[in-house]
Parts: sequence; structure tokens; C-alpha cells
Amino acid sequence: MKDLVEVSKKIMFKPQFSHVGLTVLRVLGIDPGNHITGYGVVEKRKSGIVHVAHGEIKVAKGTYPSSRLVKIYDDLLEVIDKSTPDVMAVEDVFYGKNIKSLIRQGEVRGIAILAGSHRCIPIYEYTPLEVKKAVVGYGRAEKNQIQNMVKAILNLSELPPADAADALAIAICHANFLKASSI
Repeated sequence: MKDLVEVSKKIMFKPQFSHVGLTVLRVLGIDPGNHITGYGVVEKRKSGIVHVAHGEIKVAKGTYPSSRLVKIYDDLLEVIDKSTPDVMAVEDVFYGKNIKSLIRQGEVRGIAILAGSHRCIPIYEYTPLEVKKAVVGYGRAEKNQIQNMVKAILNLSELPPADAADALAIAICHANFLKASSI
């Protein structure tokens, strides 16, 4: 019980993060998905936004929900530990007709927030509309438009996979807008 209280103190009483004075800001973007969770890491420098890494965490269909969430959590902690981000940006759950899919996406989003919180990283959220407007300039952009713009913005040699491109777009969105308060 004492360990749980200490962990809670670290999470609840962490100092508020400030972007002021940083010459480089490393942002980890997360696109939470039930079967594929995308991640992308960028750095905001004085010279612009630079690509660091991207990828996808894939979970086999038919995996029990609890095992799926554990795998995503463990893999996200590994990504966080390897990429050492200053902040994390997560896509907010969008509204849709399939309630079951929304619930599963919300579970993965919660796991991403938990992983970032356990590493004491400030976490910011952006709606799909905010991300699309920030990267493509149009709130109803299609996946391939996001992929192409991310490739162009980051000067990548090839298109990133769709979910990784979405995660990179979330990171780019935060690097450009720098919301003042984390969740």
C-alpha cells in the first residue's frame, strides 16, 4: 500500500511542465487503436520539426482484451523508455456509430495515458479535427492525405504506415500548437 501511495504522489504532484526555454522539444504522438496503436516521435527545433522515430504496436486478432491491453501497455513503456519524450500527445476519442469500437479505443487511450503518467510525462490531447486541420489544413482529410502531408513535412523517403502517420500527425500538431495545460 505504501508503494501505491508513493506512485500516486509522483503522478499527482509532478511539477507543471513548461515549454519555455527549451531549445529542443521531443514529442511522442499516440494514435490509440484496438488492433494497431501507432506511435511517432518528432523534435521541434528552431530549424523546424524533425522526424525521430515511428512505428505500430500490433495485437493479433482474437487476443483476450486483458492480454491485448497488457501488450499495448508494455510496448508503450518500451517506446517511452527508448525515445525519452518531453511530452506526449494522444488523440482524443472520436464519435462514431460503433459503440463497441469506441469503448475499445477508449481503453487503449486510457492505457496510453497510464503509461505516460507512470513515466511522469505531461500528456496533451487533440481531437482528430484539430490534428487534421494542423497537418493537412482540412478537418475532413482522408488517411492517405495525412500520410502524404506527414511525409512532406518530415521529409521522409517513403510513406509511413497509416497508424504511424496518424501518430506523427498528432506529434506535429502538438509541436506546432503547444497547448498550455496537460490532462
